[in-house]
Order: sequence, then structure tokens, then C-alpha cells
Amino acid sequence: MIRKAFVVILGAALLSACASTDTTSSTTRTTSKVSIAAASPGTVNCTYVTGSSPAKPVDPPSGANVASTGTVAVVITTNEGPITITMDRSKTPCTINSFLSLAQQKYFDATSCHRLVTSGLFLLQCGDPTGTGSGGPGYTFRDETYATDTFPAGTVAMANAGTNTNGSQFFLVYADSPLPPKYTVFGHMDAAGIAVVAKVAAGGDDGSISAGGGKPNIPVNILTVTVG
Repeated sequence: MIRKAFVVILGAALLSACASTDTTSSTTRTTSKVSIAAASPGTVNCTYVTGSSPAKPVDPPSGANVASTGTVAVVITTNEGPITITMDRSKTPCTINSFLSLAQQKYFDATSCHRLVTSGLFLLQCGDPTGTGSGGPGYTFRDETYATDTFPAGTVAMANAGTNTNGSQFFLVYADSPLPPKYTVFGHMDAAGIAVVAKVAAGGDDGSISAGGGKPNIPVNILTVTVG
């Protein structure tokens, strides 16, 4: 699986979370079951479970009345160029709520993308302030996956270390990748963003990760992540 370090056949587990399934419009999805009071119309409640020290000082997001309609865009400004990501709140509201909270707290600012995979899978993994693939925000949350999820170029998804272990690490897919629907897909890059990641991928990786891939030979530093 794609882990905090990364993926399926490559090993270093991506981040997932314990979940139940329900069927909506014939689509099976993993939902975030919560114990908070009923949400207001157009919102859901999310559960964020604390359990470790964050890699960088940050507070867990509020899980009450999280918006579950509309789209939101973020811009990841890197040393190699901007990557604009559009997110659909109706599909992965709890994941998006966490990502936006971390962005607004500047958790991703001044961090590096620690893993590049250029064979079998095609992606750049980011979101760990330690740059080791083992760091997270000090909390986890459940998967929001669909049986029909695929990972074409432009996909942005959560890395995990198994079911319902999502935290802060995510990966950017620059070419179609054969992954199972076990990773929460919460956004899509624009064409310019795909080109930025593809340019980095063309430089290759150092092969330092035994499970597959390594640090990109062209360093990718996230300068800022801005919302809207």
C-alpha cells in the first residue's frame, strides 16, 4: 500500500482508516461514522482521533458541521511552480476539512516532498514536515473511498498506513497509476500542476526507499499552500 512513505506493491504503507460502507446512488463509499450530534443541512460531522505528537505544531480541525457541498481550490506553491488543486466537498468532506485546516495553520509551508515513484506507479508524495515519510499531524481520520475510484494523471489522494489511518501525507499522480480504491481521492490537479510534477519526475529519484522510489533528484519544496 501507499504509506506514510507509500503504496501497494512498493510497501511503505499509505494512510487509511476504519470504516463502514453504505450505498448511495449505487456507489459504495467508505464513510466517516461519527458520534457528534446530527449535522446541519449541507454539512456532515467528522471524527479526528488524536494519538501522537504532531510533526509540526498544529491543532486537529473541528469535526462539527463540516461543509459537504460545493468545491474549493487550493494552490500549492512550490520552488518548481504552482500546483492548483480543485476539491469536491460532496465526495470527501472530512478529508478536505482536514487538509484545509492544516493549510490554514501553515502546516505544509516550508516542507519538502519526500518521495517520488517513477516505475509501476507515477507519483510524488508530500505532507510530512520531517521529510522522512513517518511524520503526521498527531491525529488520524477515516477513509472516504469509493469502489469506483481510479488514479489517472492529476489525481490527488491521501497516503496511508492501512485502513482509516489518514493524516497529513498525500500524493500527486502525474501519470495514470494502477492503484486499488484504498486511498481517499480528494482532489485533482490542473494541467499546469501535472506538468510541474512530471518535470520533477523526469529528473528521477535516488532509489533510497527499498519499498520503491526515493527522494526526487530535483528537490520539491512546498513554500505555501493557500486556499481559494
